[in-house]
Amino acid sequence: MADLERTFVAVKPDGVQRGLVGEVISRFERRGLKLVGLKLLNVTPALAEKHYGEHKGKPFYEGLVSFITSGPVVAMVWEGRNAISLCRNVIGATNPASAAPGTIRGDLAVEIGRNLVHGSDGPESAVREVSIFFHDGELVQGWKRETDTWICE
Repeated sequence: MADLERTFVAVKPDGVQRGLVGEVISRFERRGLKLVGLKLLNVTPALAEKHYGEHKGKPFYEGLVSFITSGPVVAMVWEGRNAISLCRNVIGATNPASAAPGTIRGDLAVEIGRNLVHGSDGPESAVREVSIFFHDGELVQGWKRETDTWICE
């Protein structure tokens, strides 16, 4: 498939604490995306710095690091045709007050600081974020679902 992409999505500590991991996974699966990587982990300050490094020095940086390290995170890699934009659409706008109904943030979140999920915003960030959270051999390669032919031509 020409438009086959992989993208990174994380259920942040607020989503894990609220028991929404299954709901989040279900929304991506129902959309037709394929899960190729999944792990529950505690984000260390060093890992948080790699992930949020582009924001270092900004007023909100310390808060980002503090929050992402405050509890377990579920890190995932999703694959599919146009996976990056599809995941962003399923997640919804960064500010839940602006997120459309039917999106994760529009249905389940209230404010930016507790917006439940993170998703890569483009091809470069997807590659970078997948490599931060997953090492060689941790992603399932080339598995076929029987439903794939019913999702894409």
